[in-house]
Amino acid sequence: MTDSLFTLSIPAGSSRRLAVGWLLLALYSLIGAGVVVILILLARTPLIHGLIPWTGSFKTALVIHVDLSVLVWFLSFAGLLASLNLRERGGWVGFMALGISFTGALLITFSPFLGVDAPYMNNYVPVLENKAFFLGIGLFLTGTAIMAAFSLIASRPTEGWTKGSGAIQFGLRTGLVILLLSIGSWVWSFVTMPQGLFGEIYYEALFWGGGHILQFTHTQFVIVAWLCLASASGGQSGLTPRVAAMLFLLGALPVLAAPILHAKFLPGDPGYQAGFADLMKYGGGVAALPAGLAGVLAWRSSNRENPFRHLRLALLLSILLFGVGGVIGFLIHGINVTIPSHYHGSIVSVTVAYMGLTYYLLPKFGFRQPDVGWAVWQLLLYGGGSLLHVFGLAWSGMLGVQRKTAGAAQGLETLPKQMAMGLTGAGGLIAVIGGILFLVVCYRSLRNR
Repeated sequence: MTDSLFTLSIPAGSSRRLAVGWLLLALYSLIGAGVVVILILLARTPLIHGLIPWTGSFKTALVIHVDLSVLVWFLSFAGLLASLNLRERGGWVGFMALGISFTGALLITFSPFLGVDAPYMNNYVPVLENKAFFLGIGLFLTGTAIMAAFSLIASRPTEGWTKGSGAIQFGLRTGLVILLLSIGSWVWSFVTMPQGLFGEIYYEALFWGGGHILQFTHTQFVIVAWLCLASASGGQSGLTPRVAAMLFLLGALPVLAAPILHAKFLPGDPGYQAGFADLMKYGGGVAALPAGLAGVLAWRSSNRENPFRHLRLALLLSILLFGVGGVIGFLIHGINVTIPSHYHGSIVSVTVAYMGLTYYLLPKFGFRQPDVGWAVWQLLLYGGGSLLHVFGLAWSGMLGVQRKTAGAAQGLETLPKQMAMGLTGAGGLIAVIGGILFLVVCYRSLRNR
C-alpha cells in the first residue's frame, strides 16, 4: 500500500538545506513583487516622490511584478523540486546555482533604479530595456539552468515506476528536461533572430517559443503537486504509479515538436507564432486533464476532518482554476482581456498548488507545522479572489475591453463593463490579501524549528 503513495522524498544533509534556500528565494520573489508596487506608489506621491530617484510608470511596475511573481516564483520552486531529486550531499554546484539566481532576482527587482525606464509588455518575459534588467534575467536563468542540469546529473537512484515515489521522481526529471529545453529555445531564438525586428516585436519573438515550452514544465510540476497533495490528504485517486508515470511521459511528448518548429520557421514568422500557440493549446492538457480528474476523485474520497484539510483545499482550488483557465483559453477571440483571464487561471492554479506544497514541505524540512486554520482561510481568500478576478476578466473580454490598457483607455463607458471590471478589481484585491496571508503563515512556520 505504501508503494502506491505519491510522496516527495526529502533528502538529508546539504540537499535539504539547498531546497530550503530555493524555497526562501521563491518566497522572496513574492515579497519583492509586492515591494516594487509599493515603491511605485511612493515614487508617484507628492512630497515623497522627490526622495526616490525614479518616478516609474504603470508598465514598469507591471514588468517587474510579473517577472518576480511568475518567472522567478515558478522557477525558484522548480529549483526547490530539483533539490529534492539530489542525493543527500548536494555539493557546491547547487549552492552556486542558488547564489547566481538570487543575485539575478535582486537585480531584476531593483533594475528600474539602475537604468532607463523603458518597459515592453511582451508575453512570457516582459522586459525593461536596460542593462541591469538583462543582466538580472541572464543570471537568474543561468542559475536555474545549472540547478536543473546538476539535478539530472547528480540525481538519486531511480526508484522505478512501480512505486509512487518513483513516478514522482520521473515527473520531476521530465519537467527539468523541458525546463532546459525552454531556456535552449530562448538561446536558439536569439541566435536566429531575423533582422529588422525592434522593441516589443523583437522581445515577443524572442520569448515566444521558449515561453510556450516552459508551460509544459509548469504542467508537469503541477501534476506532481496534485498527486502529492492527494496522497497527503488521505485521498485515493485510482491512479497506479505506473499509470502516473505514463501520464508524465504523455505530458512531455508534445515538446518534441518544438525543435521542428525552430528548424522550419524563423522567430516572429506567422507559422512560428501559430505553431507554438497550437502546441500549447492542444498538447498542454493531454496529461493534466486525466490527472485533474483523478485529483477530483482523490479530493472526494479524502478525510474532510483530517489535520491536512488545507492540503485538500489547495488540491481542489488548483484543479478548479486550471480547468477554468483551460476552458477560457478556447473562448479567446481578438486582443482583449479574455487572454489574461485564461492565463491568470492557469498561473494561479500552479501558484495555489505550490502554496499547498509549501505547507506540506515545511514540517518535512524541520520547521513548525503551519497553522491549518489560517492556511485554510489563506487559500480561500487567494483562490476565491482569483476566481472572481478571472471571471471578471472573462466577462470584460466578452464585452470588448482591450488588454494592456488602464484608466480611460479601457473604455468603460457602459454599466456592464464597469460591473465586470469592478468584479475583476474586487477579486484581485481579495487575492492580494490572501497572498500576504500566505507569507505570514510561512513566516510563522519558518521562525520556529
